[in-house]
Amino acid sequence: MNSPTRPADTEYAQSYAGYVALVPEDDILGTIEHQSSVTQKLLASLDESRAAYRYAEAKWSVKEVLGHFIDAERIFAYRALAFARGETQPLPGFDENDYVRHAAFDSWKLGDLSEHYALVRRATIVLFRNFPEEAWERRGTASDNPITVRALAWIIVGHERHHVKVLRERYLV
Repeated sequence: MNSPTRPADTEYAQSYAGYVALVPEDDILGTIEHQSSVTQKLLASLDESRAAYRYAEAKWSVKEVLGHFIDAERIFAYRALAFARGETQPLPGFDENDYVRHAAFDSWKLGDLSEHYALVRRATIVLFRNFPEEAWERRGTASDNPITVRALAWIIVGHERHHVKVLRERYLV
């Protein structure tokens, strides 16, 4: 299947516009795959000490940032799955701070967190690659906002790009 076309700004809440804007590419399936290898190289460059770093008190550690964008991808991919399959029930939002707090990512071994990323991303790639063409335009409601399956693919990539940029600029990873 060819990659779907870029989502219109009417296909997602404006709170996601910044993430979508970070993804100028048209080939979202190829972009998701490429991003996986780039992020895995970034993770391989870290050690446990570096992964525990916080650039300021009360800010997430590198491990917590990684855990957050992995959790978010899992949630966004579930939303895409649900809506692609015709789910009509609204899906709840999530509080990323509560998720990070309850995940205890700082206690994870960096290798486990890296493996977790690779497995979640691989599942996302296989899921999205096998959506029928008509599924990409299906809509649902998540976090009280309408969204399409197609928009969720761009949001996954843009959300991770945002956090990797933060890791590079503020954490100096």
